[in-house]
Amino acid sequence: MTVGALPSPELHNSSVGHFRLVLGHVGISHNVLQHPYRGEGTAESPFLVEFLPEDPYNPMEFPQWKKWTITFVLAMASLAVAFASTAYSSGIEDIMKSFHVSSEVAIIGLSLFVLGLAVGPVFWAPLSEEYGRQYLFITTMTAHVAFNAGAAASRSIETLIILRFFAAVFGAAPYTNSNAVLADIFPASQRGLAMTFFGAAPFLGPALGPIAGGFLGAAGGWRWIQGLMAIFTGVCLLVCGLLVPETYAPVLLRWRAAKLSNMTGKVYMSSVDASQKRHSVGQTLKRALLRPWVLLFREPIVLLMTLYLSVIYGTLYLFFAAFPIVYQLQRGWSVGVSGLAFIGTAVGMSFSILYVAVYDNRRYARIVVAKGGAAPPEARLPAAIVGSVFVTVGLFWFAWTNGLGVHWIVSIIASGFFAAGMVLVFVGIVNYLIDSYVIYAASVLAANTIIRSLFGAAFPLFTTQMYENLGIHWASSVPAFLALACLPFPVLFYKYGESIRSKCKYAAEAAAVLAQIRAAHQVIPERTDAEAGRRSVSSRN
Repeated sequence: MTVGALPSPELHNSSVGHFRLVLGHVGISHNVLQHPYRGEGTAESPFLVEFLPEDPYNPMEFPQWKKWTITFVLAMASLAVAFASTAYSSGIEDIMKSFHVSSEVAIIGLSLFVLGLAVGPVFWAPLSEEYGRQYLFITTMTAHVAFNAGAAASRSIETLIILRFFAAVFGAAPYTNSNAVLADIFPASQRGLAMTFFGAAPFLGPALGPIAGGFLGAAGGWRWIQGLMAIFTGVCLLVCGLLVPETYAPVLLRWRAAKLSNMTGKVYMSSVDASQKRHSVGQTLKRALLRPWVLLFREPIVLLMTLYLSVIYGTLYLFFAAFPIVYQLQRGWSVGVSGLAFIGTAVGMSFSILYVAVYDNRRYARIVVAKGGAAPPEARLPAAIVGSVFVTVGLFWFAWTNGLGVHWIVSIIASGFFAAGMVLVFVGIVNYLIDSYVIYAASVLAANTIIRSLFGAAFPLFTTQMYENLGIHWASSVPAFLALACLPFPVLFYKYGESIRSKCKYAAEAAAVLAQIRAAHQVIPERTDAEAGRRSVSSRN
């Protein structure tokens, strides 16, 4: 091939300067330029560009310290968005006084934020596949920070609510697409621990929001709570902008192919684009909007498991409206002190995350080995079965110990049991859905995310009226009875899941494709296939 001045030689097992990666350099070294790519370099038979062995621009080849640094800063960014969803609840009383509105109107700011987290992934996931993770993260996180700052300066309740909604829509990109980055940089054998660590953020963020917001709101009012959200997310934006490079391999290869084409005059194409039909952004958005609903209403596994997760997610956000009633109105606690009631929730979540990391991942690994590398999806459900018991017991426990006649610590411990069970149910069911619908996992989890976010948005809206009409005991029992009704679902699918999946169209198709992949590659561990599906899911949700 005829080229101009060659770039300086660069060994591909050497390290690359961090900021070269962050600034989007594609690594056109002498080795890359002279590599014997498949193809002829013509429009009919382009050179197919792929990463070289030990290519330092391949995110999978990043050193471990870089991978874990990326994991940590993205977890903090996701925690910041989750924190912003609930810290608002600590300022609701002050918002009511400032704008002379009812609690039902003020709570809309919480509900619409959760709704925005459901709307955002529909757009940001397919766009991240087209333009990459980095650019999308920076632009959406910048908008998220701006809307948070604007909300702090709101002069009307309408402005506050609308800005909160758009903050959530744009915050949904780093909140949900960060999972895809982990799939980009960690191989299947290492991804489980990283996903477990990262999974703490969406759970701990909502619990920490009222704790910090309670004292800040008491001292400075609701505007300072919104200001804290803007500062927290702004710092995360700055740190992530400096430390997180582009990690989506198809986009990196696309950039490298375009650069090689410009330098040589030959035709280069990403091997990923050549191996699969590339859809337009419009086609991808259309598919992302329609397929989740088809799966939700045609697949009983998806419908029932989504219903269960939605009830639990809605209950979590119901707590953010119920705790002020239970601890401020009933017990006379201040706004700041009542926020500390969520410490029980945070502790419960932390214990369950440790349980998954230390015990459940090892349990599943033993099953994979025992099954010859092909564990059934039902092997994911024991954690959900244990968690479903914790959820139900914790909710009834909270409902009947939250009165003045019982010490306050008892109901807070109960909320910790609910929180621990919630995480176990989420981990078990989400992994089960992914492994059952590998090729459709993105759409399955999109449906799940949308429905549970709708529940999370709706439950706080009727919490105040429910507690006023039923009293704190029976009102708190309503989600407990809903959880009790859903308790058999994980047991049902653990026992009969294989038979049910064989009768479900999309689950059966996914199983058949998985079998073909294994046959083509002789032996492919279940974990690898499941994580391959998870990569697709993360990039779309």
